[in-house]
Amino acid sequence: MLQQFILMAPQGGAQGGNPIMQILPLVLIIVVFYFFMIRPQVKKAKDQKKYIEALKKGDKILTIGGIYGKIVEMRDDATVIMEVEDGTKMKISKNAISQDASATLNQNA
Repeated sequence: MLQQFILMAPQGGAQGGNPIMQILPLVLIIVVFYFFMIRPQVKKAKDQKKYIEALKKGDKILTIGGIYGKIVEMRDDATVIMEVEDGTKMKISKNAISQDASATLNQNA
């Protein structure tokens, strides 16, 4: 048992090694993390910002809270007047708009 432990012990001359080979796994992890986590989130945020800027009167929307409605009025103070199914009007923030509801409503019909 003691002989096996001595054989598996690191050798004295191999302590330094190649510093690039020691850093390479960390760099690879960071690159993979960037391409699979950070980059898609940044792209999604840009697309959401473009969508919110392109909203206009009459668009059917879905809010973050799950409320479907139609834009009745766009205001300059980053708010929107939205009309829901029974004719009720709600004032919401543009940032509370999640997505276009036309595609979702057509799927459910």
